[in-house]
Amino acid sequence: MTTQPGKLHDLHGSAPDSHETALLLIDLVNDFEFPRGDELFAQALPIAPRIAALKERARAAGIPAVYINDNFGRWQSKFADIVQHCLGDVRGRPFVEQLVPGPCDYFVLKPKHSGFYQTPLELLLKHFGTRRLILTGVSTNSCVLFTANDAYMRDLEIAVPADCVAACNAREHEFALDHMKNMLKAEVLPSAELGL
Repeated sequence: MTTQPGKLHDLHGSAPDSHETALLLIDLVNDFEFPRGDELFAQALPIAPRIAALKERARAAGIPAVYINDNFGRWQSKFADIVQHCLGDVRGRPFVEQLVPGPCDYFVLKPKHSGFYQTPLELLLKHFGTRRLILTGVSTNSCVLFTANDAYMRDLEIAVPADCVAACNAREHEFALDHMKNMLKAEVLPSAELGL
């Protein structure tokens, strides 16, 4: 059996998608029930429809969507349980309701800030044949930035739609965007201008 250039043969069919680009949805399944969570929620809620629209565009282009989510320090976490928790009586529900994972989406639970640290993300991206990442989610100056740093160290191209990421305030948001653009060579632009 032959495989596409740059794509690993997947014996189990568990990563059937193949695309040079992958959409990462970072910490979107989120209850926002933590210190400064109210600040972050206020900034994040307006980006939810833009992320949903970008995800739909990506799906139409055949780009796989990967939810990269914190395990909330619960080492027995299951992604489905986290989704159900965040659709319950929590601050983040109006945000999460707009971004519920679909049946064809992928998910990676992370124990720390970066989506790459101690997770199978790098292997999954190799199975896709991915060379370019689109990073969305929260927060711009924490988990998005740490994931971008690790992507850059792996020679992956990075795109960060500025209207699809959020931090607790504009200063923290702009600082992180500036860092990613200047230090990580990230393409930083509005989601509507992002080429897929």
